[in-house]
Amino acid sequence: MAEQRSAETPSEDAPSQDLSRLAGLLGVATSYQPSPDRTVRASATALTLALTALDVDVSTPAAVRQALTARERALRERLLPPTVVQWADADPPAALTSLPPGTRLRVETEQGETRAATDRLLPGVHRLTATAPDGRTATAHLVVAPARLPGTAGRTHGLLVQLYSLLSQHSWGMGDLGDLAELAGWAGRTLGSGFVQVNPLHAAVPGAPTDPSPYRPSSRRFPDPVHLRVEDIPEYGRVEDRERVRALLERADRLRESVLEKGALIDRDAVWELKREALELVREVPLGPGRRAAYADFLAEEGQALEDHATWCALAEVHGSDWRRWPAGLRDPRSAETARARNELADRVDFHSLLAWLTDAQLTAAQRTAREAGMPIGIVHDLAVGVHPDGADSWAQQDYFAAGMSVGAPPDAFNARGQDWGLPPWRPDRLAESGYTPYRRLLRALFRYAGALRIDHVMGLFRLWWVPQGHPPTDGTYVRYDAEAMLAVLVLEASRAGALVIGEDLGTVEPGVREALRARGVLGTSVLWFERDWAGDGRPLPPDQWRSDCLATATTHDLPSTAARLTGDHVELRYRLGLLTRSLEEERAEAAADTGEWLGLLARLGLLRGTGGGHGTSQEEAEIQAVHRFLLRTPARMVGLWLPDAVGDRRPQNLPGTWDQYPNWRLPIADAEGRPVTLEELAASPRLHALVEVMRSG
Repeated sequence: MAEQRSAETPSEDAPSQDLSRLAGLLGVATSYQPSPDRTVRASATALTLALTALDVDVSTPAAVRQALTARERALRERLLPPTVVQWADADPPAALTSLPPGTRLRVETEQGETRAATDRLLPGVHRLTATAPDGRTATAHLVVAPARLPGTAGRTHGLLVQLYSLLSQHSWGMGDLGDLAELAGWAGRTLGSGFVQVNPLHAAVPGAPTDPSPYRPSSRRFPDPVHLRVEDIPEYGRVEDRERVRALLERADRLRESVLEKGALIDRDAVWELKREALELVREVPLGPGRRAAYADFLAEEGQALEDHATWCALAEVHGSDWRRWPAGLRDPRSAETARARNELADRVDFHSLLAWLTDAQLTAAQRTAREAGMPIGIVHDLAVGVHPDGADSWAQQDYFAAGMSVGAPPDAFNARGQDWGLPPWRPDRLAESGYTPYRRLLRALFRYAGALRIDHVMGLFRLWWVPQGHPPTDGTYVRYDAEAMLAVLVLEASRAGALVIGEDLGTVEPGVREALRARGVLGTSVLWFERDWAGDGRPLPPDQWRSDCLATATTHDLPSTAARLTGDHVELRYRLGLLTRSLEEERAEAAADTGEWLGLLARLGLLRGTGGGHGTSQEEAEIQAVHRFLLRTPARMVGLWLPDAVGDRRPQNLPGTWDQYPNWRLPIADAEGRPVTLEELAASPRLHALVEVMRSG
């Protein structure tokens, strides 16, 4: 007998039939399933607010009927959708085969050629024109994408690290791009690592203090110059005021020592204040002819997007970082007032443009260093799911963002209230109308210096939970994106760069998403503690039953370190912060049972090999090594080692559910006693080398 499913509406606020039908035609979900046996219907409020954000008038029942009629007529009469996808391995899409007989098709390619739609087209985003026998014409963006990404050649292992946490004896209070290049060069040559994965390095929103989360950036398109290694900029050595340079270096020494020797937290704002002063000095040094030409090329290549970003940065210095509080004329990036301000602030606009170029150059150098060290992949960069509502991207790309909405997650078994991440979502209609221009350019910019790209919450390519501002997440609903087009653009840009793509697909994933990603060569993410036989007895999943198309790890930046999980320290931490929903004894017992099941499986597989290694291996180290032996028993194409695990760090870099109760995103890598460990000490650590030897032997 089939399982009975329940259907619930969160309140008496039930939508009308017309409103539900209109929402469905515009990709606004009328229900969702928090579990396979439960369906929750969206409220009329949720549908109304989402449709309003898409500029649909649903203010009255009559307006809803009028909008529904107009939408049905538009879909019935249109020749082409705004964007059409053609996969290299597929037959012509339905959008073309369903055209009226006798319709003529013409393609203007990226290369400037005019071709027939039946010709074999090179991958790219082309312009398609259809002319029907009755004289109607339509144009669309034609995305021609390779069938799939090629994937890795054999298995590779690598390191996962939050860059800011990796301080060396040369960094100015937080890890920088010089440290990243040093880590990649050492790991590739000495450890045989194939990649280094880092946190998003997107530009942050300046503030007092700056939001330290790398997942709420001002811009995803441009990197943050706080990551610059100032001494590696060629012009730095020619700064004339050497007295000021010495003073800056002394301040940098004190800032670094405060973290490494005195236990201070990483202070991003202090680091940026110091580097900004140094970069102002560097900018006074004229660029040589070759460097000047390279900078000019960068300005031309980045064009309007860079000008907008640098203009926002300059205006933020004058008016603050929340553009909605700027003088009215400056809130529009295309206004006459903004144009005048850009001219008046031309010197500052150029400064911020220069910083973007310098940072891009060091990112490119880090990837080059990784590849020269023998890494088949190199640097794996991270793409955050969205941007800060006050930042540069939300100002410059206002037409593409849904006003009055933010991204989050619906209520589920883990969070009955749902989540609001405070990130404005892209409008799917505007993306499609533009041929996904901002998305394409974002990917192209990141792939320029990435061997692979991790996409945070990759399910967002399919749908996002829209939360109306001022409302709880329970008043939200899912809005769908054209997943085929989003995937096609992703595969196109990644294949052009010769890069891999890793989707962060942890948590609740709707049916079909992982299959669609796998079909196009996008790897998933598998974390040991979550890999259980959820469809069966719930026990730990044996290694041969894991998927192969994934990056397999023991933990992530949002989870306890392996040492903390094995010792139960993560439960104690949550208890001290008042985050437990049950008694400490219950939580301890559940955590111990979970860990015990895994350790039992490791022992049965012969992976838990005891203590007594060459440097006095402790039980904890032996268990961490066994965890990674297990990962190597799986068919995963990529296996990642969370770098803090290599030295026994107990602390998570981010503890979800906390804000000022815990120093999220501000901790240096430390050993089991909480003592910060430098990059130089990591490279000499016997514990790290013993664990990496396990990785290499697999």
